[in-house]
Amino acid sequence: MASTSTINRRRFLQTTALGAAVGVAGAALPFRRAFAGELTIGFIYVGPKDDYGYNQAHAEGAATLKSIEGVSLVEEENVPETVDVQKTMESMINLDGAKLLFPTSFGYFDPHMLAMAAKFPEVQFRHCGGLWTEGKHPKNTGSYFGYIGQGQYLNGIAAGHATKSKKIGFVAAKPIPQVLQNVNSFLLGARAVDPAITAQVIFTGEWSLAVKEAEATNALIDQGVDVVTCHVDSPKVVVETAAGRGAFVCGYHANQAPLAPEKYLTGAEWNWAQVYKLYVTKLMAGEALPNFTRGGLSDGFVKMSALGPAVGEAARKQFEATLAEIKKGGFAVFKGPLADNKGNPVATAGQAFVETAIELESMNYLVEGVIGSTS
Repeated sequence: MASTSTINRRRFLQTTALGAAVGVAGAALPFRRAFAGELTIGFIYVGPKDDYGYNQAHAEGAATLKSIEGVSLVEEENVPETVDVQKTMESMINLDGAKLLFPTSFGYFDPHMLAMAAKFPEVQFRHCGGLWTEGKHPKNTGSYFGYIGQGQYLNGIAAGHATKSKKIGFVAAKPIPQVLQNVNSFLLGARAVDPAITAQVIFTGEWSLAVKEAEATNALIDQGVDVVTCHVDSPKVVVETAAGRGAFVCGYHANQAPLAPEKYLTGAEWNWAQVYKLYVTKLMAGEALPNFTRGGLSDGFVKMSALGPAVGEAARKQFEATLAEIKKGGFAVFKGPLADNKGNPVATAGQAFVETAIELESMNYLVEGVIGSTS
């Protein structure tokens, strides 16, 4: 449930006369904060900040900015991907004096963030995802993301050593390119341990739908899967359900080890502090902000959870050796010969795609050995 301050923030712009005045005369409001030398930054989350997942990862990154002198934060959680997020952004600008906004959820970008960017050209907006395009979108907007498929590959290595059934599972939200990369990377990591391993994927159709996530996890385990990971907003349900059924788990977004301390192998985590500090440092120095920001494990944008107690010595050695290789740069998760799960070749012998490649950003297939469909 939204807090009283959240409700007031959204309702403020709904007040007919005052709401109309805010758009043109925000500077006249007596409670607007605009102190010399202070930078106010707004963070908006689609779910709760303590979801053990996507929103928590962003909130943890945002929290690191509080130690920077002259920086203040304004945050709002549980904001849907509707016109509500426009009201939240507008109030952060007009009531709090925010000069840099991070609307973190995928669906905030178009039309909501773009509408606010056009209305407030002096404010900087940065969105998490791959939706910004040079020459198409405003210069006061931009995109940041990380090569977390590298982390899912390492998850796969841990899973490959842990599985006894040679069946691993993936609970996924939607079959968009980044999700498909993660599913494929997870299996390819496991197959670096044992080429006979297969992966079953179930798409729930929503970023956050606890009932379907629990049903999908149980369905995977009923089919013999004994290691599970996911790409949904909050992995909490998947992790707890899988561990409760005796399966091992690999995390995503943030550290879920406290939810399943004996069954948690490792996890691919975001380290958004690196990105947020980059933007804030540049803005406070009067420098232009980059419009397109990407990085992986070697850049500190992604990190791995500590290996859990169930990870054996052989798994630890392969995991750590691969992690070191990835951090050197140029590591290719996807290399030929490789086919999709319908038998169509996607990489010939000698071909290799690092995660920065455009081929991966437009990925629309599941690799051979993944049982499931994108349709």
